[in-house]
Amino acid sequence: MPTDGATTLLLPAQRLPRWLENFARRHGDPAFDLDAGVLVGRAPDGAWCRVALPGGHEATAPDAAAVAAQACALARADRGVLLVRRGGFAVALVRDGAVVASKVGQRHVQGRTKAGGWSQQRFARRRDAQARVAGEAAAGHAARVLDGLVGPLVTGGDRAMVGEVLEDLRLGSAHPDAAVAGVVVDERFLDVPDPRRDVLDRAVVAAAALQVVVHNG
Repeated sequence: MPTDGATTLLLPAQRLPRWLENFARRHGDPAFDLDAGVLVGRAPDGAWCRVALPGGHEATAPDAAAVAAQACALARADRGVLLVRRGGFAVALVRDGAVVASKVGQRHVQGRTKAGGWSQQRFARRRDAQARVAGEAAAGHAARVLDGLVGPLVTGGDRAMVGEVLEDLRLGSAHPDAAVAGVVVDERFLDVPDPRRDVLDRAVVAAAALQVVVHNG
């Protein structure tokens, strides 16, 4: 199924029935089946949609109502959210659909400079040191907030910095007593700006949402 021209969106589980009603109104009633645990709907006019559950879970039946119910149940499962960028970090632990622990921090990391020679090298070393301190701070707070998490961890922000923080968590260097090493990292990566409280709140919702890919034919 080619994805050229397709649109991807994150949809809260409770909105799926209405979204599919609108899809059917525009394209005709779709026929549903499962493709590797993803619900696929094909409309008579050639339009199609793919609905994937959060956390890498697979749909159990080729039925939209069943998938919506399954997604609503998954939305209440334990999960973590970790966002890291040069401008800061945000981390949250979600249980039974509610944030039970969180931390948002801001860190200043200088941008690039056009200066050359020794000045540029000193600037680069200072920037790398600032980024390292920011990453260590994010890892320390993440280890504390996510202590005991056994569900999926949804990440977002700067991929390189997120990778460094995750490596610290896996090695246990950020917080020796934190049980974070066994966390399953969700493949869904969130594109977010510098983390703030409102950015984290939106990310928590997105982490539990259905991923819908739609092609209007």
